[in-house]
Amino acid sequence: MSQKPANLVYGLDDHPPRLITFFLALQHISVMVIGLLFPVIIVREIGGSTQDAVRFVSASMLAGGVGVIVQSLKKGPAGSGFLCPEVCGPSYLAASMLAAKTGGLSLVFGMTLVASLFEAVLSKLLRYLRFLFPAEVTGLIVIMVGLTVIKIACINFFGLGSGATSISLPVITTGVLTLATMIGLNVWGKGKAKLFCALIGMMVGYLLAGFFGLFDLAKLSHDFAVPFFVLPLTGHPGWSFDIALLAPFLVAVLCSTLKTVGDLTTCQRINDVKWKRPDMDNVSRGILADGIGACVAGIVGGFGQSTSSSNIGLSIGTGATSRVIAKWIGVILIVLSFFPKSSVIFAIMPQPVLGATLFFALSFMVVAGMQIIMSRMMDGRKTFVVGLSMIFGLSVDIVPGIYSQAPAWLSPVVSSSLAASTIMALILNFVFRLGIAQSATLKLEPGTGFTESVFNFMERQGGLWGARPEIIHKAASAMSESMEAIITLNGNNMPVEMKASFDEFHLDVSITYQGNSLTKAQVLPSIEDMVDEKSCVEMSMFMVQKYCDRCLLEQHKGANVMKLHFVH
Repeated sequence: MSQKPANLVYGLDDHPPRLITFFLALQHISVMVIGLLFPVIIVREIGGSTQDAVRFVSASMLAGGVGVIVQSLKKGPAGSGFLCPEVCGPSYLAASMLAAKTGGLSLVFGMTLVASLFEAVLSKLLRYLRFLFPAEVTGLIVIMVGLTVIKIACINFFGLGSGATSISLPVITTGVLTLATMIGLNVWGKGKAKLFCALIGMMVGYLLAGFFGLFDLAKLSHDFAVPFFVLPLTGHPGWSFDIALLAPFLVAVLCSTLKTVGDLTTCQRINDVKWKRPDMDNVSRGILADGIGACVAGIVGGFGQSTSSSNIGLSIGTGATSRVIAKWIGVILIVLSFFPKSSVIFAIMPQPVLGATLFFALSFMVVAGMQIIMSRMMDGRKTFVVGLSMIFGLSVDIVPGIYSQAPAWLSPVVSSSLAASTIMALILNFVFRLGIAQSATLKLEPGTGFTESVFNFMERQGGLWGARPEIIHKAASAMSESMEAIITLNGNNMPVEMKASFDEFHLDVSITYQGNSLTKAQVLPSIEDMVDEKSCVEMSMFMVQKYCDRCLLEQHKGANVMKLHFVH
């Protein structure tokens, strides 16, 4: 049973008032519109018509609406039960662009459909591949998701899109004041002001944009000149398939899936103060929901769907993660998909307002990724997994065109910093796992000190295993107290063997020694009793039992064995 963190205003199972829920949903949809640029980009690249773009965007909204509702389902084979909106996934952009140029939109939709089926299969295999997704890999993915959006956020915040080459004072003023409003209300605001800090900030941004004349009236007239009502399937070009494009789309969906692993891990962590590790069964159902959203997109003619990290960051910032909000988001998106005019209000969002909103949301996302990574002990191997993967991924953006000579099937990987860092992290994690034993033994010889040896041993093994620091500290303390009891009772004249075994869920320590047997302490000895040997042994055993989750005392082949169990 998850425990609601104190910083959440509306937790996962809470039901905010309807009006509040409606505006919270609008707040999320305002962030989601950035993804709707991808369908427009593809249509423009192949010389499509405005009607093609409208239909493509509407179908994508429909798929996103279905996806976010399925994702919010608490029971059943699909759905993580979290507020984790679905948007047009950036992982699909390179592969979809290649398909559009090769065979038009029909090929995009057909290959998206195939990719969604692969994601559904992958969701069922994920629980068996748990070792590929330790905390440092999922945390890295979460961080890289935030970093990959920085370029888009900066371009919008500074108004450098649409051929602009210089920063204007009205644009930067609008962006700064919009972001300042969001941050100010989040940090110092209370109640509804904090809850709607992003939406209020956007409204301030729209007013400032109007005041500074940032709206192009001619363009506005053109943008609103769309049909009032459109059926998403109207004018559907059909589906086509090309085996040559299978590899790019499989790579794209793999990257999307791994991003979803990071997103859902973040959702688990922010909704449970007792979070310890990713719940892979929950992640598996979430990825299946992700696949359903992509499948709907392929069927109705939309863009491949994936979970939105920016929206998760927004939910952290506002303190509202109720799954009820997700259902409202889905319903509103589905309704808007039939009425293109109503969605134009989001599409015309001024660049600095959109950039400020992304900066606000991404701040929480990047920090969440860091917290996931640092929830485990780091050693040299894990440092290289995170560091090298991040460097390799960022090289895609820092040095544009560096991988331009890569083969076509590898293009979806090396054209995206998120994909590049994710694939590299998986490869390095697999390689660096080689040679790491799941158990290790420490032998303490007679007459030697033990405290430093025990703590150094556990620190080293904890780093190799990627264990939680607090569990390793508890185990080392219990092992040290055990040695105190053994030496007090028998003297420091016999060898002691300590064997530690670890998996993601448990840490077990077996201590084998000769001599007099220890017994469990029933009560804490009083200070007055701490004058004889027996009371000192009882004190040490009492502390051992406090540190561990289970303590067993046995005899095996004439030796005494103390077994300590820790839930990880």
